[in-house]
Amino acid sequence: MRFFIDNALPPRLADLLLAAGYDAVHVRAYGMQAASDEEILARALREDRIVLSADTDFGAILAARESEHPSFILFRSPNLLGAQDYLNMLLPALGVLEPELESGCVAVFRHGRLRVRKLPFSA
Repeated sequence: MRFFIDNALPPRLADLLLAAGYDAVHVRAYGMQAASDEEILARALREDRIVLSADTDFGAILAARESEHPSFILFRSPNLLGAQDYLNMLLPALGVLEPELESGCVAVFRHGRLRVRKLPFSA
């Protein structure tokens, strides 16, 4: 799995995912820290990457476009303070999430729970 980490999450998360054996890049590595959400989604789609963010706008854009890809993982848990916290929440779920992410989905981590919605869906 290939990940594209939005500016709303710590750059160190990319390093931790790389160390765990995943292909991950933070928007800052591409100089895209000021890029629009649309530009980030376009880059993720071109590179077949899954967007990781704490920004809900990505889900709204995917819904408005009725897009099937890229998949998007949203972190909405207030207990996540650093890159390791995000990694600790994400890694155990990836085995179950992988088929959903490959086919196109929005996955939301919120208050210790995970909700997955298949793409495309409407706003």
